[in-house]
Amino acid sequence: MLWDVDYTLVNASGLGTRLYEDVFFEMFGRELSAVAPKAGRTDRAITLDTLQLAGVDEPRSWVDDFLAALARRVAAVDGTETAHVHAVAGAPEAIAALAGAGFRQSVLTGNIRPLAALKLRAAGLGDHLDLGVGAYGDVHEVRAELVPVARHAARVTYGADFAGLSTVLVGDTPLDVAAALATGARAVGVATGSFSAAEIASAGAHAVLPDLTDAARVLAAVTGAFTGLAGEASRVRSRR
Repeated sequence: MLWDVDYTLVNASGLGTRLYEDVFFEMFGRELSAVAPKAGRTDRAITLDTLQLAGVDEPRSWVDDFLAALARRVAAVDGTETAHVHAVAGAPEAIAALAGAGFRQSVLTGNIRPLAALKLRAAGLGDHLDLGVGAYGDVHEVRAELVPVARHAARVTYGADFAGLSTVLVGDTPLDVAAALATGARAVGVATGSFSAAEIASAGAHAVLPDLTDAARVLAAVTGAFTGLAGEASRVRSRR
């Protein structure tokens, strides 16, 4: 069971963008005019596009240095900077319900691991999430490439195979859904970010929830007992 972090479990109130701005200024001595689109994307991809937008020469050659500097900046974050980071409504209860049902849970996130851990810790979501078997945004520019990384880590740790639909991804963007579908995993969408339930259903999610506030329904969506808007979208497509 692999959770997305931003706007699925956590609202970080722009913390990641502020850290990008700090790192860019530290590295290049000027203000960052814009951060590339972030929803559903990995820090590796976001960094590359951000450096391109900023007119940095040979931006790809700077990506690893930027991510390393970002990790150092995360380590220096204090409580005042995370004061407005909070859990999405229902997230603690949903995680606890899945743990009670025996699910192994981690994250598949576009954040680098230190940033993901910081956000989860600040939001009070450390329990029941084994971050050691997660996959993070420094691995690849394409989100789907993170799935086999998490599966391998889980297989080594738990001695079990998580192929196909035995892996479940939960996220708030069509790119979360695409990553699941590309790797044969089950895709559960939640309309807690900037995409509507209809948009997530149209991306092909197996199940779509309006939010995480009904833990029983989250469990049903993960197991396949509930499809929500995704089921209706599938029926509409089949009639065309």
